[in-house]
Amino acid sequence: MTMLKYFHDNDLVRIYDETPQDWREALRTASSNLKDKGIITEDYVNEIIKNVETNGAYIVIVPGVVMPHALATGPGVLGTGIGFAKFSEPVSFEKGNPEKQGKLFFTLAAKDEAQHLENIQNLMELLMTDGMIESLYEITTLEDFVQVMNQFESIPAK
Repeated sequence: MTMLKYFHDNDLVRIYDETPQDWREALRTASSNLKDKGIITEDYVNEIIKNVETNGAYIVIVPGVVMPHALATGPGVLGTGIGFAKFSEPVSFEKGNPEKQGKLFFTLAAKDEAQHLENIQNLMELLMTDGMIESLYEITTLEDFVQVMNQFESIPAK
């Protein structure tokens, strides 16, 4: 199963018309689907925010793509999962720095380090697929997401 199918089949896709006012609100919103599913608690979201406040916008992995996460051994991790959220406009993590903003949020949570690293590896493979980031950038509805999922599903794995 591809990662896009995983998001879809586990109801972990959220597409927002509204863009949060700041990165903290964006992280809370992007994490809400994992919270709703009982995979994380508010403590985990607070830990992610605290990490960004302390370490800067390290969770912006490439311009436009954000990977919110905290330590697997940190507070508030109840299960393993990845949620996908897309905002209509980029959210800035560093004022005046377009390299540190994102519209695509992939929130990771894992019960142990091995699962955490596997999640990151799987996500990186997905994002390195030619055209994937651009295609996800363009979606505005769940139907658009399903079209992208089906389009990339037909591409054989390397």
